[in-house]
Amino acid sequence: MGAIPMQQETVSCASDAPAHPCPRAPGSAHQRAQTCTTLPGGPLAPGSARALVRAALTDWEKAQLPGSERLSGRLADDAVLVVSELVTNAVVHAGTDVDVEFRLEETAGALVVEVSDHHPSRTPRDSEAEVPYETPEYGRGLRLVSTLAESWGITFRRGTKTVWARLLGEGGTPAAEMEVYAGRRALERGLRAAEILAPDPQRAERDRDWLNRGALSFLAEASDLLAGQLDENLVAALAGQLIVPRLADWCAVWLEDEATGRGGWAADGTGGPGPRLARVWHGSENRIEELRRALEKDPPRPPEGLRSGPVPYRWPGEAFDMREEHGTALAYRLIAGGRPLGTLVIGRSGLLRFPDEVTGLVEDLSRRVALAIGAARQYARQATISQVLQRGLLPAGVAEIPGVHSALVYEPCDKGGPSGDFYDLFPAGDGRWCFAVGDVQGKGPEAAVVIGLARPWLRLLAREGYRVADVLDRLNRLLLDDATEAADAAARALVRPPAPGDGPQTRFLSLLYGELTPFDGGVRCTLASAGHPLPLLLGPDGSVRTVARPQTLLGVIEDETYTSETFELGPGDSLLCVTDGVTERRSGTDMFDDGDGLTTALAGCAGMSAELIAERIRRLVHEFGGKPPEDDLALLVLQAE
Repeated sequence: MGAIPMQQETVSCASDAPAHPCPRAPGSAHQRAQTCTTLPGGPLAPGSARALVRAALTDWEKAQLPGSERLSGRLADDAVLVVSELVTNAVVHAGTDVDVEFRLEETAGALVVEVSDHHPSRTPRDSEAEVPYETPEYGRGLRLVSTLAESWGITFRRGTKTVWARLLGEGGTPAAEMEVYAGRRALERGLRAAEILAPDPQRAERDRDWLNRGALSFLAEASDLLAGQLDENLVAALAGQLIVPRLADWCAVWLEDEATGRGGWAADGTGGPGPRLARVWHGSENRIEELRRALEKDPPRPPEGLRSGPVPYRWPGEAFDMREEHGTALAYRLIAGGRPLGTLVIGRSGLLRFPDEVTGLVEDLSRRVALAIGAARQYARQATISQVLQRGLLPAGVAEIPGVHSALVYEPCDKGGPSGDFYDLFPAGDGRWCFAVGDVQGKGPEAAVVIGLARPWLRLLAREGYRVADVLDRLNRLLLDDATEAADAAARALVRPPAPGDGPQTRFLSLLYGELTPFDGGVRCTLASAGHPLPLLLGPDGSVRTVARPQTLLGVIEDETYTSETFELGPGDSLLCVTDGVTERRSGTDMFDDGDGLTTALAGCAGMSAELIAERIRRLVHEFGGKPPEDDLALLVLQAE
């Protein structure tokens, strides 16, 4: 979809009443084919608009209004699609009530559709050419409108923005030159456009006009789009969408890869593998690949020092036809935190030099792009560290226990960082198997320190033959030890520099730890719960009971003494162990375990296998709240054969 070539100026007839013919213009002798209405800016608006346009076209044909003889089934289908896309765009990106108007041009035989919202500072999002990773959904509607409509554009008024489209009927006359655009008629009516979305690259006066009135809005929109992007390639793609066609005919972004060493430069310009061409954007989609091939042959050579200002770049004339074989291009170094991250290049055909206003605006934009790339790389580094930590904190697999089926559900809330929940199931020797389900206070590296200490110590103490209660006693003392405090401080230093007043951090750990010993006819289980949700035992008949008593969290009281309980798992018995991500799952002010909710849910699992029990509890937890879980979730089911 190319630049929006014009802006139409019309008078809105929308009202708060249901759809109705708009009032006739003064002096009109007959009823006009014109309908307008106001729709609430909600999810039902597009459907209402589609029904409205079909009903209006049918009514006009029945009434044989002037111009209705040019209506056809194809025009009706196109009009329904166009109004649906425009109303959807207004609802999603403006969030206000939507004014909808359609009318027939009697002499030209064209249907004009207008959709207005009351958030004029937000321009419709358009997406040209390649969509990065096929994730953003915005922009495709306007490309569809530009394909179906004979012409389309945007009108900005004080407090209102209108997107319009003109569709030709049977034998309709194209609008070779429409007189009702922003300009003379707008001034006559006392209306002032807030900005011209896509100025004609060949007209410097319109460039300056747009820059004088729209530069701040443009930079605000750019900052809004770039903020929070966590992928540097997506940042590069957004930079292209922002620049083309508003400020340039095409642009390209090269990235210097710090991790692999790409982007190194020698004095003669030949050292290192050079940057990678991350994104190429052109106002005409079918020219992107040809432009990419030309640019890959001539990567930018940055000047000495760290300077972000524009420098000339060779015009890739071989990528264009005769009409665009001459032009000007500029390269901007992308620098953030004193480090070069890449280069942004922009180009326009038919110009000897860019206007100073454009070069200054792109330089401001390039700084925002560089900051966004730097933030995305910092996030990527932290995510990589977190993923490595996460893999090291969880067992590679769970042990298979003779006579026992096990099923596990583990869902960390933060996919990019270490979870506060952990689990383990391992052989301890002498015909014993041990299991643990724990939850550390907090998340991230601090939680990783506690899990990194607790899980290996559990295995070591179990294999040394310590009883369940003794294991908890020793682990409690370990969490209160000075060495653990030092490791915790080191982990926090990886995340942020120490701040004044930073002191020792509490390292609370809730833990359910147990030992299984199979025997003929069942499994003997000894377990203890330290500040953890109590385990539940489901019998084959559907009965449910708790099989432990509550005790103090680990890492709170130095001289705490822990005790354990022993019971037998008979054939068909199932033991459910969960973290508080299950019991404290919220729906408003209610929690999943209110009124023994978990007990009730487990009782309904009688006769199910361990895998089905785990999946049913997981599904019930997810369905309990309207939003995704906001806490880590872990549950373990052990079922005696």
